[in-house]
This record gives sequence, C-alpha cells and structure tokens, in this order.
Amino acid sequence: MSEQDESSGGESTLTVVLAGGVNLAIAVLKLIAGIITGSGAMLSEAAHSVADTITEVLLLTALKRSERPADRVHPFGYGKERYFWALLAAVSIFASGAVFALYEGFTTVFGQSEDQTNPIVGYVVLAVGFALEGVSWLQAVRQVRRDAKAEGRSFFGYLRLIDDPAPKTVLFEDSAALIGLLLAFAGIGLHQLTGSSVWDGLASILIGLLLACVAYLLGRTNRGLLVGRQADPRLVRGVRDHLAAAPEIEALVDLQTMLMGTDHVLVCARVDFDDALGAADVERACVRLADELDEQFGDVREVFIEPVPRTDPKLRATVLARYGDLRGRAIGEAQ
Repeated sequence: MSEQDESSGGESTLTVVLAGGVNLAIAVLKLIAGIITGSGAMLSEAAHSVADTITEVLLLTALKRSERPADRVHPFGYGKERYFWALLAAVSIFASGAVFALYEGFTTVFGQSEDQTNPIVGYVVLAVGFALEGVSWLQAVRQVRRDAKAEGRSFFGYLRLIDDPAPKTVLFEDSAALIGLLLAFAGIGLHQLTGSSVWDGLASILIGLLLACVAYLLGRTNRGLLVGRQADPRLVRGVRDHLAAAPEIEALVDLQTMLMGTDHVLVCARVDFDDALGAADVERACVRLADELDEQFGDVREVFIEPVPRTDPKLRATVLARYGDLRGRAIGEAQ
C-alpha cells in the first residue's frame, strides 16, 4: 500500500470516527428532547441519529476488514468488503431511520393530536445538534475536496466516480442530518404557532423520505461497486495508450478493468503481438508491460495480458457485444 493510500485510509477513519461520536451524542440529546417535548419530529431525528451511529460502526468495520492482505482463499484481497459493509450501512439508514420516521410521521398526522410541552428544549437541542453535525459535515467536505483536488477533478465529479464509500456515506448522511434538523425545527415551530401537531407529523414524514432517498443513492453506488465497476475512465485511457504505444504490440484488441477495492484495479488486456516475436520475447514483453503499468498507475495492482489474433471472429463478436460499434470509440472506455 502506497503512502498516499495509507493517508487516505487514515483520513477516512478520522471522518468516520468523528461522525460516529457526534451522532451518538446527538442521538441521546434528541431522544431526551423528544420525550420531554412529545415531538414526533424530534423522535424521528433521534432515530435518524441512531441510524447514522449504526452506519459509522458498519463503515469502521468496512475500513478494517477491507485492509486484510490477500490469501489463498481470496487471492485478490478483501477490498470489496468495504463495499459490502457500506451497502449494509445504506440498508441501516433506511431500516433504522426512514421507516421509523415515516411511521412516527403518519401516526402523528392521522392519530390523536397531542399537546406540545417545553418546545424551548427542542430548539436548544436542535441548535446544539446542528453545530455538532456541522463539525462532522465540514470534515467530510474537507476530505472529499482534498481528494478531488489531488485527482484534478471537480467536487461533484469526484463524488460520482469515488471508489471509497466511507467519505461519501458520511457526507451524504451528514447533509441529510443538517436538512433533517431544519425540518424538525420547522415542525416544532409550526406546531407551537398553530397548535396543530400535523406540522410535526409532516416534518417527520419529510425526514423519513429524505433518509429513504439517501439510502437509495448510497445503495445504488455500492451495488455498482460490488457488481464490479470499471476503473476511472482516465486510468482506462492511460492504460490503453500505454499498451498501444508498446513496440511489441500491433493492436490492442480488448481491455477490461475492474475495481477490486479502494485504490485497487484489476487490468485484463488482450493484445495482438508482432508475429515476428518469439515466445520468449512475448513473455518478457508481458512482464515488462505489467511492471510499467504498476509503476505508472498507482491503483493498478493486478495485470493480465493475453496474446490473441485480432482477426479472430469470436473474440471480435465478444468485444462488439460489450462495447457496441467501436468506430470512433476507444476500447474499454465507459459508455
């Protein structure tokens, strides 16, 4: 593991631990405030913070288990465990937070109206919670912004292609937490002004829908990573150009890449070597090219190069089925 990868892993751990500590403290405060005020929105926010705390525990598990080295049973390592536990974290956000918030909201809206007590307690807890969540949110934003700058990408462009689910999950859940606090504040305030608990219930429903949306977005991201997403398009183009420029290679027939974990890319290339080369020349070229790719692209960990004839009809049909018409389009690039 490179020094940059270790730094990134340490930053992710800091982001997750900070978010977990903040969410646990806020969950206790919100629960107490919800019991005192009788606010459904406040109780929904307490469930929200509990879900976020569970999420951080799952993310810490992901960070630790994914760092185990490769072994005989898992020769490519355990990098994808990070995506599995992050997927469970998304499920936790929905099951622990969204479902409870929706239940509490509909119960408040369609159930018997309850009087509000000590709303000032709710306001104070929400203000403290907003300040604490802001600290965690700023740490997540700082990490994403720094990593995006290091890769020369825009903030949102980096989020779209990120292969480490930890900072993205923390950023999304903290953003949802800040919005949820504002919704809870509005619900309590409108309940106090109008005397109707319907507003409190509506705030809970909106919090539930917000959490469901966040869970869906994170679940979709981790599903794609678990299934096997291709590497960053810029890395794919770099690998393609490097192989195509090799003097021993006449044509790059097929190029496949897959993320095997955070900063861990598998490269499989089918190339048509110069027919004048002998078997030993081809072997040496494969070893040299694999070493060059490993040195030039830090995320490339495994390289497989297969000599093939470019005119093979079955292979050509396979490539066309995967990428479509290759005219004007580079092999291996995302569609």
